[in-house]
Amino acid sequence: MSEQFRNRLMLAVALVLAAIYLFPLYWMYITALKSGSAMFATPPKFWPSEPQWGIYGDVWQSRNMGRYLWNSLVIAFGAVALISVLGVGCAYVLARYRNVWVDIGLFLILMLQVLPASLMITPIFVGFSQFGLLDTPRFAVILAIAAKSMPFFVVLVRATFMSVPMELEEAALVDGNSRIGAFFNIVLPLARNGILVSAILIFMQAFGEFVYSKSMIQDIELQPASVGLNSFMGPNTNEWNNIMAYATIYVNPILAAFILLQRRIVSGLTSGALK
Repeated sequence: MSEQFRNRLMLAVALVLAAIYLFPLYWMYITALKSGSAMFATPPKFWPSEPQWGIYGDVWQSRNMGRYLWNSLVIAFGAVALISVLGVGCAYVLARYRNVWVDIGLFLILMLQVLPASLMITPIFVGFSQFGLLDTPRFAVILAIAAKSMPFFVVLVRATFMSVPMELEEAALVDGNSRIGAFFNIVLPLARNGILVSAILIFMQAFGEFVYSKSMIQDIELQPASVGLNSFMGPNTNEWNNIMAYATIYVNPILAAFILLQRRIVSGLTSGALK
């Protein structure tokens, strides 16, 4: 098998896998444009004969999606900001002071990641209620997401800091920089892509978070878009085109962020953030 044929074969396999992976996303967009009868037509059509372009505006207004998306952004950015402020310093310390006890501690902390949110919500809800945090429900959700995602963020960013040579810091210290100055002037700029990738992963998790928001936020004015999508569900609900239109608007910010930051994401992946 020649190298050229092998490359073409790998490209064809990659295109087929990409098409399979992206087909549900494509079907979501197409279903949103179909009428009620066209959705259940046999055989199914891969493009509607009469696209219902106005459905996006109808869903946006009838469901007040601007409010839902704003709440999702507040929760996601709040969680990312809190995790980044607390997690970057923790990851740096764990990367520079290595021993077997640190590795054991990280392993035990990571074990918390296997616990589902549905299992943790009851003790978190009771604890937050006793401390009065449920009076500010969005902040309570941010704290819950930060507690859940902090170990994941720390482990990823720690790997990034470990890829930065310590000799650069030592040279900065010899030149008169303090440890803090060396961190902000030397280490942090070199690790920014890895930190960005980790923050994006946390943002995507927080933007789509449902369990904590559904349990802690009772005021509809403060609920995120994930809870708003759940409002379509009911015993007699069959508005699948409206559901798909809502989901389309919901995922567009994530897709836009990924497209705009794709170069930095690729750079962060290759710099050791996900090793």
